[in-house]
Amino acid sequence: VVVYANILDGASNGSDSKKLRVEEAPPSRVLHIRKLPNEASETEVIALGLPFGKVTNILTLKGKNQAFLEMGTEEAAITMVNYYTTVTPHVRNVPVFIQYSNHKELKTDAGNQRTQAVLQAVSAVQSGGSPSSDVQEALAAASSPVLRIIIDNMFYPVTLDVLQQIFSKFGTVMKIITFTKNNQFQALLQFSDPVNAQQAKLALDGQNIYNSCCTLRIDFSKLVNLNVKYNNDKSRDYTRPELPAGDGQPSIDPSVAAAFSKDSNSLLGKIPGALNPLSAAAAAAAAAGRVALAGQAGSSGVLLVSNLNEEVSNTSTHTLYGDVQRVKILYNKKDSALIQMSDTNQAQLAMSHLNGQKMYGKIIRVTLSKHQTVALPRDGLDDQGLTKDYANSPLHRFKKPGSKNFQNIFPPSATLHLSNIPQDVTEDDLRLLFSNAGGTVKAFKFFQDRKMALIQMSTVEEAIQALIDLHNYNMGGNQHLRVSFSKSTI
Repeated sequence: VVVYANILDGASNGSDSKKLRVEEAPPSRVLHIRKLPNEASETEVIALGLPFGKVTNILTLKGKNQAFLEMGTEEAAITMVNYYTTVTPHVRNVPVFIQYSNHKELKTDAGNQRTQAVLQAVSAVQSGGSPSSDVQEALAAASSPVLRIIIDNMFYPVTLDVLQQIFSKFGTVMKIITFTKNNQFQALLQFSDPVNAQQAKLALDGQNIYNSCCTLRIDFSKLVNLNVKYNNDKSRDYTRPELPAGDGQPSIDPSVAAAFSKDSNSLLGKIPGALNPLSAAAAAAAAAGRVALAGQAGSSGVLLVSNLNEEVSNTSTHTLYGDVQRVKILYNKKDSALIQMSDTNQAQLAMSHLNGQKMYGKIIRVTLSKHQTVALPRDGLDDQGLTKDYANSPLHRFKKPGSKNFQNIFPPSATLHLSNIPQDVTEDDLRLLFSNAGGTVKAFKFFQDRKMALIQMSTVEEAIQALIDLHNYNMGGNQHLRVSFSKSTI
């Protein structure tokens, strides 16, 4: 139920009773935003509305931590409210609340130059034009054209190309470098102009690339120029398509490089559900959860995994990045298997995190298969147990929409997160358990409630093996240990 708290009455008569008159409010292009942090700026409030259409006015009530935002159309306001009903909006990492206002328009002092300047900058961004010189000056307070981008809750893979497609809405993207630091995917992205970097940060910081996950955390870098040596899937200099790919890195196809240099937005439409900062339709698509990755439209959720250790079953680790439905060991190639995930995105996630990892002494290769499904053997046909159906496996972590498991997915690391630990289990018990799994425990730390802990193995390979062996391990009393990779270290 959409409700409206008439705060203007309290603001005008000085009432501190905090009694709010709550009534149902019909859709309006004016939105009421509550519980803003004290330091929130007008530009940050406006950024909430940027993905959905033109923002035409704003009124902030600093003392009450509230604001009114006027959208250009009622349709844009409805799309915005519907989206933020499913994805909690944040300002400076603080959740805020958005609802319709009883006001049909905002009447504010047109002489407020600062507000008008901010709105002018937003209008310029939305129309694809350039802000006026005084607005440019205001926006260029941070002079670096380079942004540092961190992706939180990376449930789906985020590639260099996806970042280019999103950020190029705000100006010419010249260079991108991606890397993993502290078990988090990060990127440095350089615009041709610092003003474009400011506009992108204003609009995108705190936004989700995909529904409820892959949150962008954006700051200005101290660097003012990026030095890119190779054009591959980790780094790209769009001004120098002739750069080599580097050792062992997939190169960018020359025709793709030419397409990017001519039309930086040409691929954006191929990512339904991706964050298109100036398109209400894209935001609505993201809210509906229609997600597909660039170049993967129509692809299957089946993986081909090769160079496996034939003596060891490998299926358990894939449950960390999605729910395995079926597994088929290839009859003539026992070190290879087809693994069917619940959907394409889970297959992509497993591939991006597990390809090239070492498992039981062998570096595995994970690619997308041309098969759409893994077929079960026909009735009465003995396939020597090479095909297994895991559709009803108790190990599935992602059956519930919106599960917290979606927010706790990290690349393989030597540090594991343990949960559901019985009260009577000690540190020595857990150290012994993980040592017996074939590894060396380097460090251990209980959380305050002792129901969760971090345990650090000596290598990532040992941690992978421990996770495979000990996730869902019965600790007694039918209490099963939960094991996942951690982004933290001890």
